[in-house]
Amino acid sequence: MSPSSSGTAPRFITSLLGEEKGTRLLELVEGLDAASLHWLSGYAAGLAARSAGATVAAPAPVSATPEAAPASPLTIVYGTQTGNSRLLAERLKRQVESAGLPTRLFRASDYPVRELAKERLLVVVISTQGDGDPPDDSRGFVEHVLGKRAPKLEGLRFAVLGLGDTSYPKFCEVGRVLDARFAELGATRLVERADCDVDFEPVAAGWLDQAFARAKEALAPKDAPIAAVLPLRGTATTPAHGKEAPFAAEVLVNQRITGRGALKDVRHLELSLEGSGLEYQPGDALGVWPHNPPELVDAFLSELKLDGGSAVTRDGRTLPLAKWLSDELELTKLNRPFLERHAALAGSDTLKALLKPEGAEGLRALLASHQVIDLVREHRAPWGAAELVQALRRLSPRLYSIASSQKRVGAEAHLTVSVVDYTAFGTRHFGTASYHLSTRAAGTDKVRVFIEPNERFRLPEDGDKDVLMIGPGTGVAPFRAFVQERAEVGARGRNWLFFGEQHFRTQFLYQVEWQEALKKKTLHKLSLAFSRDRAEKVYVQHRLRESGREVYEWLEGGASLYVCGDAQRMAPDVHAALVDIVSTHGGRSREDAEAWLQGLRDQKRYLRDVY
Repeated sequence: MSPSSSGTAPRFITSLLGEEKGTRLLELVEGLDAASLHWLSGYAAGLAARSAGATVAAPAPVSATPEAAPASPLTIVYGTQTGNSRLLAERLKRQVESAGLPTRLFRASDYPVRELAKERLLVVVISTQGDGDPPDDSRGFVEHVLGKRAPKLEGLRFAVLGLGDTSYPKFCEVGRVLDARFAELGATRLVERADCDVDFEPVAAGWLDQAFARAKEALAPKDAPIAAVLPLRGTATTPAHGKEAPFAAEVLVNQRITGRGALKDVRHLELSLEGSGLEYQPGDALGVWPHNPPELVDAFLSELKLDGGSAVTRDGRTLPLAKWLSDELELTKLNRPFLERHAALAGSDTLKALLKPEGAEGLRALLASHQVIDLVREHRAPWGAAELVQALRRLSPRLYSIASSQKRVGAEAHLTVSVVDYTAFGTRHFGTASYHLSTRAAGTDKVRVFIEPNERFRLPEDGDKDVLMIGPGTGVAPFRAFVQERAEVGARGRNWLFFGEQHFRTQFLYQVEWQEALKKKTLHKLSLAFSRDRAEKVYVQHRLRESGREVYEWLEGGASLYVCGDAQRMAPDVHAALVDIVSTHGGRSREDAEAWLQGLRDQKRYLRDVY
């Protein structure tokens, strides 16, 4: 709604100007761009100064004073897999806009790369996935900047904020590479690059403030009167519950959906969102704030001979050590900063060698195979309670694809959770969030949750379009939501699901639901791959190749393709199968097949949610 379309001015304006003048003011400013509004605020400040007795020259027209409007805005580009980069990019945008300065925000996949040569101020906030890979929504942008077609950027001032996970050797690799490449192309740093760990807030907050201050200096019109910008439209309301204020959702159902004898314990959970006001769409994730397993907390206290009742202060909060270990700190995922401190305390030459460049492969193997407790047990070190609390990384929420459509289940959210529970180095190991969820009792326990939107994993707006869904294991979760949603809205497009697991008899997740959907024609094709039911292992990528001609016909006919699940092996194998299919049945070279699939990405018809 435009400012004047309601016919009356907001109360805060009428209290100052009266109803008639307030309404006229809104009519006058309607449709003005940011630069004009900024100039107008300065003009108003000048009139105020004149009424107070100061002598102020009449302002020149906007077009006659180039300095009155910045030549170009601050452009913010973000690339994200879990949404954190988007949140930080949006925060910077709000800071810049609050100063009345022009800015624009792009997801990396939506950024028009042809405009890069014209940019004057650019901020990139981007995460690194796995072992040095860009987020799916950033591949085209990163490839362009690193490629031969990237323009010279001598007129650009830029800044890069990297997000990553120190549990991986190539921490914030994508941010580092982009930062170096921009400089190589002739651009000048607005601020130095910063790298954020999973607990990104401490580093990100200071960096954003610095980037905002530098951007404000660069964008502010010279000699412009200083005036605060008064928003003329009401601000959007903030949801009552979010990442920092999660909702305590009651557990309604906690049911194991793998059969007796299955190698995996997979749970179907139904959580009540009643009274939360939380809403979600198919493709979104549910953020879960877990607690560490009590057995793991006890193991830390025992191995390090520490008193769980000892009071420890961190970041201005004082809690018993056991409380820190249970609710606040990461005890399972090993990361490099903790490893560095532990190696120093233990005086271990073996660990110190892994931290050198030549020890990269050994470091990679250690981070992949060991939890923090394994390191503590294998390399003894004299940790004190206070030092341990400072060294451990803060516990972060885990994200789970929502396995339900809100149109069908109402104020509920369903999850499909594979419980991490295995033996290594002679002891039992758990996954923090999956253990927490699997041990919650229905009707009694609650789980702290929030919604994490996933705009890059959405169903096509046109319900007549076909969709192909590839989701082995718990990767099938969002596709349960997709099929429910398409049925509820009466979408006429066809739905084809590729599902894989180890055994048909014990691990066919949601078997009854899929069979019922096939009968009702809300699921039109179901291709199954059970890898351990026969001597020759068969995976979803094999089923894709077997149906290659029909898969290609669906895609050529406008279908959207979705992949969810393991990023390390499944997703690359599926992509390789797709390249083969497009090459074989589309009569293209492998290079052209890759380009064709990139075209699907650009059209938002090849979407992945991999982890």
